[in-house]
Amino acid sequence: MSQKNNKSGFVALIGRPNVGKSTLLNKILGQKIAIMSDKPQTTRNKIRAVYTDDHGQIVFIDTPGVHKPKSKLGSYMMNITLTTLQEVDLILYLIDVTDKFGPGEQFIIEQLNQIKRTPVYLVLNKIDLVHPEALLPIIDQYRNRYQFTEVIPISALQGNNVKTLIEQTYNVLPEGPNYYPADQVVEHPERFIVSELIREKILHLTREEVPHSIAVVIEQMKQGDENPDTVHIHAAIYTERSSQKGIIIGKNGQMLKEVGKQARIDIENLLGSKVFLELWVKVKEDWRNREYLLKDFGYFNEE
Repeated sequence: MSQKNNKSGFVALIGRPNVGKSTLLNKILGQKIAIMSDKPQTTRNKIRAVYTDDHGQIVFIDTPGVHKPKSKLGSYMMNITLTTLQEVDLILYLIDVTDKFGPGEQFIIEQLNQIKRTPVYLVLNKIDLVHPEALLPIIDQYRNRYQFTEVIPISALQGNNVKTLIEQTYNVLPEGPNYYPADQVVEHPERFIVSELIREKILHLTREEVPHSIAVVIEQMKQGDENPDTVHIHAAIYTERSSQKGIIIGKNGQMLKEVGKQARIDIENLLGSKVFLELWVKVKEDWRNREYLLKDFGYFNEE
């Protein structure tokens, strides 16, 4: 395709926690760049993922799930999401068709009503879990509250209709050059993705309030001195209380060992190198409400 007909633009993914935004992003890109979990508020930063094909380039911005903030970290996450809506060419509003319409959806629609010129697609996710006839009343329920440009049912997990979603996305993007090299799939440095992969394993393996109380910081990441095909990573896992530290370490260190084992597999797939991963667990009380720590841990650094 000639450069003249090339399309490119920025697309925001928004929705309540756990509706499948990260799952969709990973499906579109064909690889894991956003962590997935059955726990809400998994995504904390604004993740820019780059999809390039013969038609052009789409820069997807995966935002933290919309929720009522309970800490400075929560306020930071919500500010990212609402600010992003003002900066994109298209908004994809994902909903989980197995969930009932509630205050969270109403809040999102109220925010969308303040956006005057940006087209919004309603994306009905998890259609593989309901009968097709059940979709019609759901669509009516949302269309009665907002004039969506398009309504597209998909299954991010199974891949149903994801190709159609891409095609419909290009329909509203302007003609222009690509913003990133064709082989680039994520804007963030590898350190960020590595820290997220480690955090994902903790989300999967721990329960209760522990997942929201952790931050992962890559303290060192370098090639091996003797073998440049190996990567040595030192990562610190921060918790808010000593009891949480004990949970993450586990009896005889077994939980931390399992986190490291599972994370190393994904990190090796990401880097294409053999990885030596060392994990340390540290306590920083109430770090989610301490702004200097949030900055140290990589939050509050958005432009």
